Amino acid sequence: MNTAYISIGSNIGDRLHHLMEAVRSLHSHEKIEVSNVSSIYETAPVGYTDQADFLNLVVSVETSLDPYELLSACQHIENGLGRVRDIRWGPRTVDLDILLYNNDNIEAENLTVPHPRMGERAFVLVPLLEIASTIGHPVTGTPFTVADDDGVVLWKKADEFKQQL
Repeated sequence: MNTAYISIGSNIGDRLHHLMEAVRSLHSHEKIEVSNVSSIYETAPVGYTDQADFLNLVVSVETSLDPYELLSACQHIENGLGRVRDIRWGPRTVDLDILLYNNDNIEAENLTVPHPRMGERAFVLVPLLEIASTIGHPVTGTPFTVADDDGVVLWKKADEFKQQL
């Protein structure tokens, strides 16, 4: 069994609904089990800033899928929830990013793990460290830390969110 961490974000429409459906879709996949869910955090957009604020969370999953099959499952969920890729870092109904997959270092055309920008994004690190406080970078072994969590606002505690799932 493999352990992966997936970041989920939404900033179009019913953001909470999109997060809930993404988590439910992951968990209902026959080869994926959601083992933990972080709280939900609201953050301003990064990169392309002319868009609504995001809701973000991180889930840990246990899966028998290889990383490419997991990526395909994540993209299938995104597409099913109306994800359209018009603008890089633009608005989206839902975005699922594989942050970590075991302690693997993957550099392929369609997948890079660990996620290449996760270490500089508090909206990823805050929820990740909430559910995996001692996790480190698989290549360097350096523990992940959040230098500045300014702008990452707790929106809904994990226990409240889990009750809604």
